[in-house]
Amino acid sequence: MKFVDEAHIRVEAGKGGDGCCSFRREKFIPLGGPDGGNGGNGGSVYLLADQNINTLVDFRHQHIFRATNGGNGGGSQCTGKNGDDLLIKVPVGTIVYDQDSEELIADLTQDGQIACVAQGGKRGLGNLVFKSSTNRAPRKITKGKLGEKRNLFFELKLLADVGLLGMPNAGKSTLIRAVSAARPKVADYPFTTLHPNLGVVSVDEERSFVIADIPGLVEGAADGAGLGIQFLKHLSRTGILLHLVDVSPYVANDVSDAMLISTLVADIKAIAHELGRFSAELAAKERWLVFNKIDLLTQDEADKRCNGIIKKLKWKNPVFKISAIKKIGTMELCYKLMEYFECNR
Repeated sequence: MKFVDEAHIRVEAGKGGDGCCSFRREKFIPLGGPDGGNGGNGGSVYLLADQNINTLVDFRHQHIFRATNGGNGGGSQCTGKNGDDLLIKVPVGTIVYDQDSEELIADLTQDGQIACVAQGGKRGLGNLVFKSSTNRAPRKITKGKLGEKRNLFFELKLLADVGLLGMPNAGKSTLIRAVSAARPKVADYPFTTLHPNLGVVSVDEERSFVIADIPGLVEGAADGAGLGIQFLKHLSRTGILLHLVDVSPYVANDVSDAMLISTLVADIKAIAHELGRFSAELAAKERWLVFNKIDLLTQDEADKRCNGIIKKLKWKNPVFKISAIKKIGTMELCYKLMEYFECNR
């Protein structure tokens, strides 16, 4: 399964209705004059950002969207009906490009934000409009204009306050389940998360933030390795990054604790390197270390491994020790995140 965060569609606005050429014909009124009405405007195509939609999956099967045409004008000064506008709902965070010119059309970052992506055709004019003192019986009309037609490319970038990153099976999905109502898939094998998940963390009735569970990253992700750069881009709109590290791996007799610490440090540096390769801005984001699965270790083992990693990295940012599955330390982490947002918003 591939997370549907890109889509190609075609939008076609409605054609404007034609003007009407007509003359008034009534008994006892021999010179009724022109009475042809104008056509109606063609319908336009709009995009609406809707926070209740999470993916672009709806565009997997339907690729063409058309607004209706304007009605033609009629006699007796009847104006044609305007075409109905077409409103297409997309997730908040959708970036819209003109596929042919590569022009950025819209960046829908707020719920309820609307953007016109294809303007309806202008109405045609009936012969009544062209009546003048020197032209009492005009036969001139204008045709309705064609509506805009565009090939669009959608790209979805999730909007979240917190982005979770780490190697596969670091416990990101378990953490988001522990602190929010989101229910991403959890299993004991790598890459169980195949698409980003969003969860709302409520610290109390009036304080909350949004957390995004991003699929596990591996070395070479910026080149498409693992699940590729399609997920790295989602981190670019988060406010802070939580780097989860599984500190619980079993140490065999022939592997020293120091070797394990070196391996974990190498993994952390590898992900940091991929962030920098993808975007300097992303690499510069605030990033906290979260040591997970401490419940599988004794207190001394957990302290030794965590302190060893911190020392080797020369880490200066905040550090947390948690067990996501047993919810040890998770609320303290959430309170610290809430404090961070309140101080930096």
